[in-house]
Amino acid sequence: MRVVLLVLIVAVIVVIVAVASGFLDINQIRGARAPQLSTTDNGVTAKGAQAPAFDVEAGSVKIGSKPADVKVPTLQVVPPQQNQPAPAIGNSQ
Repeated sequence: MRVVLLVLIVAVIVVIVAVASGFLDINQIRGARAPQLSTTDNGVTAKGAQAPAFDVEAGSVKIGSKPADVKVPTLQVVPPQQNQPAPAIGNSQ
Protein backbone atom coordinates (compact mmCIF):
# COMPACT_ATOMS: atom_id res chain seq x y z
CA MET A 1 0.00 0.00 0.00
CA ARG A 2 2.86 2.38 0.80
CA VAL A 3 4.52 1.68 -2.54
CA VAL A 4 1.33 2.49 -4.47
CA LEU A 5 0.90 5.71 -2.51
CA LEU A 6 4.54 6.67 -3.14
CA VAL A 7 4.20 6.01 -6.88
CA LEU A 8 1.04 8.14 -7.04
CA ILE A 9 2.75 10.99 -5.18
CA VAL A 10 5.75 10.89 -7.52
CA ALA A 11 3.45 10.82 -10.59
CA VAL A 12 1.54 13.88 -9.35
CA ILE A 13 4.79 15.74 -8.68
CA VAL A 14 6.07 14.92 -12.19
CA VAL A 15 2.85 16.24 -13.77
CA ILE A 16 2.99 19.42 -11.68
CA VAL A 17 6.61 20.05 -12.68
CA ALA A 18 5.83 19.38 -16.36
CA VAL A 19 2.92 21.83 -16.35
CA ALA A 20 4.81 24.47 -14.35
CA SER A 21 7.82 24.35 -16.68
CA GLY A 22 5.68 24.67 -19.80
CA PHE A 23 6.63 21.24 -21.14
CA LEU A 24 3.01 20.06 -20.80
CA ASP A 25 0.01 22.25 -21.72
CA ILE A 26 -3.48 21.01 -20.73
CA ASN A 27 -6.62 22.87 -21.86
CA GLN A 28 -10.20 21.80 -21.22
CA ILE A 29 -12.18 22.08 -24.47
CA ARG A 30 -15.48 20.55 -23.33
CA GLY A 31 -16.98 20.64 -19.86
CA ALA A 32 -18.51 17.75 -17.98
CA ARG A 33 -22.25 17.36 -17.60
CA ALA A 34 -23.88 15.24 -14.92
CA PRO A 35 -26.46 12.67 -16.04
CA GLN A 36 -30.17 13.13 -15.48
CA LEU A 37 -31.37 10.27 -13.31
CA SER A 38 -34.89 8.90 -13.38
CA THR A 39 -36.39 6.03 -11.49
CA THR A 40 -38.90 3.58 -12.86
CA ASP A 41 -40.32 0.29 -11.73
CA ASN A 42 -37.46 -1.45 -13.56
CA GLY A 43 -34.69 0.53 -11.81
CA VAL A 44 -32.71 3.72 -12.30
CA THR A 45 -31.85 5.12 -15.73
CA ALA A 46 -29.32 7.81 -16.57
CA LYS A 47 -29.40 10.01 -19.67
CA GLY A 48 -27.49 12.98 -21.01
CA ALA A 49 -24.12 12.56 -19.33
CA GLN A 50 -21.03 14.05 -20.93
CA ALA A 51 -17.40 13.43 -20.04
CA PRO A 52 -15.00 16.36 -20.16
CA ALA A 53 -12.56 16.65 -23.07
CA PHE A 54 -9.04 17.97 -22.86
CA ASP A 55 -6.49 19.15 -25.39
CA VAL A 56 -3.00 18.14 -24.27
CA GLU A 57 0.14 19.39 -25.98
CA ALA A 58 3.53 18.09 -24.94
CA GLY A 59 6.83 19.77 -25.64
CA SER A 60 9.57 18.14 -27.60
CA VAL A 61 13.16 17.28 -26.89
CA LYS A 62 15.58 17.61 -29.77
CA ILE A 63 18.75 15.57 -29.83
CA GLY A 64 21.37 16.27 -32.43
CA SER A 65 25.02 16.57 -33.13
CA LYS A 66 27.36 19.19 -34.46
CA PRO A 67 30.97 19.15 -35.56
CA ALA A 68 33.50 20.10 -32.89
CA ASP A 69 37.26 20.15 -32.51
CA VAL A 70 38.37 17.96 -29.61
CA LYS A 71 41.94 17.60 -28.41
CA VAL A 72 42.75 13.94 -28.06
CA PRO A 73 45.68 12.92 -25.84
CA THR A 74 48.47 11.00 -27.51
CA LEU A 75 50.09 7.88 -26.16
CA GLN A 76 53.80 7.32 -26.65
CA VAL A 77 55.36 3.96 -25.81
CA VAL A 78 59.07 4.07 -25.02
CA PRO A 79 60.77 0.66 -25.02
CA PRO A 80 63.25 -0.03 -22.19
CA GLN A 81 66.90 0.64 -22.91
CA GLN A 82 69.12 -2.35 -23.68
CA ASN A 83 71.83 -1.63 -21.03
CA GLN A 84 69.57 -1.41 -17.97
CA PRO A 85 69.00 -4.55 -15.89
CA ALA A 86 65.49 -5.89 -15.67
CA PRO A 87 63.66 -5.06 -12.42
CA ALA A 88 63.65 -7.76 -9.78
CA ILE A 89 60.41 -9.63 -9.29
CA GLY A 90 59.41 -11.02 -5.94
CA ASN A 91 60.62 -10.45 -2.40
CA SER A 92 64.32 -9.50 -2.36
CA GLN A 93 65.70 -9.31 1.20
